[in-house]
Amino acid sequence: MQDKITVVRARVDSVVTKVPEDVKGLDVASPDQTVTATILEGDQAGQQTTFDNDYVQLKSGDTFFLNITVRAEDQSVYYNVEDPDRLPILGIFALIFVLLVILIGGKQGVRGLVTLLGSFVLILYVLVPGILHGYSPILIAIGVSSLIIIIGSYVTHGFNKTTSCAVAGMIATVIVTGILAYIAVHAGRFTGYGTEEATYLSMNARGHIDMLGLLLGGIMIGLLGVLYDVAISQAITVEELHHIAPHIGKGVIFKRSMRVGREHIGALVNTLAIAYVGASLPLLLLFATPPVDVMLTVNREIFAAEIIRILIGSIGLVLAVPIVTALAVMVLVKVKKVDDSTKREEYKALEHYSHHH
Repeated sequence: MQDKITVVRARVDSVVTKVPEDVKGLDVASPDQTVTATILEGDQAGQQTTFDNDYVQLKSGDTFFLNITVRAEDQSVYYNVEDPDRLPILGIFALIFVLLVILIGGKQGVRGLVTLLGSFVLILYVLVPGILHGYSPILIAIGVSSLIIIIGSYVTHGFNKTTSCAVAGMIATVIVTGILAYIAVHAGRFTGYGTEEATYLSMNARGHIDMLGLLLGGIMIGLLGVLYDVAISQAITVEELHHIAPHIGKGVIFKRSMRVGREHIGALVNTLAIAYVGASLPLLLLFATPPVDVMLTVNREIFAAEIIRILIGSIGLVLAVPIVTALAVMVLVKVKKVDDSTKREEYKALEHYSHHH
């Protein structure tokens, strides 16, 4: 038989703080308190209980999630703090985010929010269930990524040639990146079990989930946000340059758009890498604690997997720039004829600009 575990909301009625005791093996003291709380939901709603808490320290009036464990062998009941109730603060900042997007972004902001909601729906109701049912994570990830790209792009930017160029370029980049990710994780002999969460997930699913494929799927999904930014920016850059100078040739438009793309790459690759490092900072500090072998640390799957995420994601961003730019130039640029003297003067001005930048 298994223990029965229930998690319910509770409210702190009173707290008695104990004298902190030193944790064995550490130079710090562990805070401890006796909490009296009222259960707010479930079969025991309205009941009051008292228990020791050495986890997140609470104060009177706080709401939190209470873990109630009933042992199978003797039906004894144990109470402990699962987590403080963070939902109100999450709701407040989510509301601030939505209001700012609507007030500053206007209609485009609203479309962006609809796109964001649609992306979450696809991830939660297509990607996650598909993986849990044993389908190939990499194929599902590429399919869901493509759907997110298509739906998100057209909802946010409308049905037009510029958006279509960006969509086609993004899908092509996702496919190429998926192939590279597949090669990388197999050549590097990754297992997908680099974290405790992956191990627990595999145990809960009784081994029916392809953990290596899940790693690949995570790489693909993680690329989408920044890839979307690059692709739309490049397509619009081509459109605007052609709109301003419709008589300029495709080669020049491509060259000028690529210059914008290069600047974008420099900023976004750094952003992508720093974002991954920031998310893994506690882990990085853990393995940087002496004694440390740098090469051995980098070789660990838990770190090597993050490095592969950064490298594959960055490769995808770099490839997206010429792919989207080339597609946009082919589709959007229809050169208008002007007299040769005007064309020569403008090309000369462009060359002069290039030498100074």
